[in-house]
Amino acid sequence: MDTLRRHHRYYDLILTAFVVVLLCSNFIGAGKAAVVNLPYFGELPFGGGILFFPISYFFGDILTEVYGYAYDRRAVWAGFAALLFAAIMAQIVIALPVAPGEYMANYQHGLETVFGNSWRIALASMFSFWCGSFTNSFVLAKMKIWTQGRYLWMRTIGSTAVGELVDSSFFYMLAFYGIWPTHEVIAVALAQYALKTGWEVLATPLTYWVVNFLKRKENEDYYDIHTNFTPFRVKV
Repeated sequence: MDTLRRHHRYYDLILTAFVVVLLCSNFIGAGKAAVVNLPYFGELPFGGGILFFPISYFFGDILTEVYGYAYDRRAVWAGFAALLFAAIMAQIVIALPVAPGEYMANYQHGLETVFGNSWRIALASMFSFWCGSFTNSFVLAKMKIWTQGRYLWMRTIGSTAVGELVDSSFFYMLAFYGIWPTHEVIAVALAQYALKTGWEVLATPLTYWVVNFLKRKENEDYYDIHTNFTPFRVKV
């Protein structure tokens, strides 16, 4: 049975999309604190990456629900490795001697502004995402057994709420404490948690459609009854 589970038509595509979303949302969007003006609430600060980062949890829910915890665990480690490589590459590129000229001097300044803190963002992201993602997957896998595969909406929303709580509790404090004002760090972290969880609620119809499509096409609906839930392995 395990051998048959190793050959899936769509797993590699989902894993690739997962890693791309993780990289882009952390290196393009995470460093920008944006603001939206809401009626009755006033200005609400949020991290730019919040618009896209929840998609990684969307993929995580799908991987765990369809293929099982072990396949999501492998995807998390792939994302972890990609973030580490991107952080190292950013620091090497910044450290390279700059060619003469005003354009390259301005370009170097832009790189340092955007990616100069990438090592801290990457470490914070890797740690918080690693903790949050495995928590999300574990809760979803256990809830699937407890509910006997029913109430997918409750499982995806509930697991995301727990996973995002862990993630949001770590990321902004580790990445931006001492750089942003403390009150802004806390405000953005709270907004991130609320918006990410809300994103999962809004994405529920799409989650149902994708999960049902994959279960039908892959002929897979895995239950993690005898799964080893240690996060320290990539074997499926």
